[in-house]
Amino acid sequence: MQRWNNTEVPYFILMGLTDAEDIQLVLFVLFLLIYLVTVLGNAGMILIIHLDALFHTPMYFFLSHLSFLDISYSTVITPKTLENLLTSSKQISYVNCFTQMCLFVFFGASECFFLSSMAYDRYVAICKLLHYPFAMSSRRCWSLVLGSYLVGFTDSLVIKLCMRKLHFCDSNVIHHFFCDSSPVIALSCTETYNTELMIFIFAGSTLMVSLITLSVSYVSILSTILKINSASGKRKAFSTCASHLLAVTIFYSTMIFSYLRPSTSYSLGKDQVASVFYTIVIPHAESSYLQPSQQRSENCCP
Repeated sequence: MQRWNNTEVPYFILMGLTDAEDIQLVLFVLFLLIYLVTVLGNAGMILIIHLDALFHTPMYFFLSHLSFLDISYSTVITPKTLENLLTSSKQISYVNCFTQMCLFVFFGASECFFLSSMAYDRYVAICKLLHYPFAMSSRRCWSLVLGSYLVGFTDSLVIKLCMRKLHFCDSNVIHHFFCDSSPVIALSCTETYNTELMIFIFAGSTLMVSLITLSVSYVSILSTILKINSASGKRKAFSTCASHLLAVTIFYSTMIFSYLRPSTSYSLGKDQVASVFYTIVIPHAESSYLQPSQQRSENCCP
């Protein structure tokens, strides 16, 4: 694979979460268990949704793709993290580092818009029920899916093009447990203002557009639920989106904390804790919250 630029740094060193060997062993066991549950849980969910015709609805159509993203999202980060917890070198090659970064951005940005698509699906199902078969047609479902992947690809491409302009000629020690953009940019020996600005604009736009879509959808859903006279009807309507709302809250709160806060408030320890949540814990949490036991939509989608 062709080198991205002329650099004197052949590899990077990921410092990880801690230097204490006993804590590293505990983290290894914990992260390994979480990763196995994430992969098996999401893979099982995809299989069930695919095999059971009762789950061939728009909500579970999106959920199957979200499960695939969670597996991929976690796999980009966790295996290398587990390896570094057991080894002393903690090296990652130049190419692998930037590949990890680009894939992380691709899956993360795509997931933002998948969560927005699922919120839109719940909005139509609760607020526009009579229009549901048309609004969530097979064509609309696939358009939302492909659009989400396209957004992820665009953000990933921007990251790649921005990073190609940077040179690394001094330190190669990344004070993080994976190749995230901020700690890698901090190692560059060239001017990084334009790179940071472009990444902030695209990352901020992705988060804010998807967050606005989510907010509008759930404000409308809440308004509709409050107008329902029956207490059982309110519980039934709320149960169809409560678990999704919980997963969204955790995902976006950690992402915003990590990427949309002033640089003056940066804290390595807090940033690493937030990163653990949205790279390792949240894919597992989503597979737990968004189980195929929620109320099923009526309209089918392939």
